[in-house]
Amino acid sequence: MSFESFNEAWFDHLHDLLQQLRLAPMATAPDGDRALLDLVHKVRTHYSQYYRAMSYTARHDVVSLFAAPWSSSLERSLHWVAGWRPTIAFHLIYTHSSILFETQIVDILRGAHNGDLGDLSPAQLQRVSELQCQTVGEENEITAELSECFNSVSGLVGAVFDPEENVERLRNVVERAENLRFRTICSVVEILNPQQAVEFLVAVMELQLWVRGMGLCHDRVRENLRGFRGL
Repeated sequence: MSFESFNEAWFDHLHDLLQQLRLAPMATAPDGDRALLDLVHKVRTHYSQYYRAMSYTARHDVVSLFAAPWSSSLERSLHWVAGWRPTIAFHLIYTHSSILFETQIVDILRGAHNGDLGDLSPAQLQRVSELQCQTVGEENEITAELSECFNSVSGLVGAVFDPEENVERLRNVVERAENLRFRTICSVVEILNPQQAVEFLVAVMELQLWVRGMGLCHDRVRENLRGFRGL
């Protein structure tokens, strides 16, 4: 299967998983935690499949990952090292946590806790903050390494340049980025309780599907306009 076919099928299944998460039972229901953990495991497995497919493609055709013809122009404009930036996960968790906290602040002040993202404990917030700092550091290292690869290409005139060596460096950069993307999702999930993990994954998946949907729609409109002008 080509990566383009895999990518399309992967997003289709992502949409199906999102619907399952939205219909997930509350943790307070009988066996609720077990059901939520099973769903979280399914989503992690789905993301691990994407990581493995990207790593495989990086080893065989890394340049295609940067061109990303299977992505919309909007998706490509937001790419960091051929995919989404890992630190987006922290923006999502902080945003959703703040919104839920504000809607429940009266209940929380009264001592009521419902275990959702608006109910993150101080210990959880500290762990999220520490993970964010670590992830930012790794992002910066990968970005610097990618810049060195591109600088090597731009400075090849009058210098000794090994194309295969530079391609191998690009492969390593992409694999490091993919590994960081997957580890970030898994590490955040490990900090959260089952209900919070489901809410976090829903936010991640909704953003990915929204960006993809808007991008594909925009590209179709643009192509239709080109066809109209060409008549």
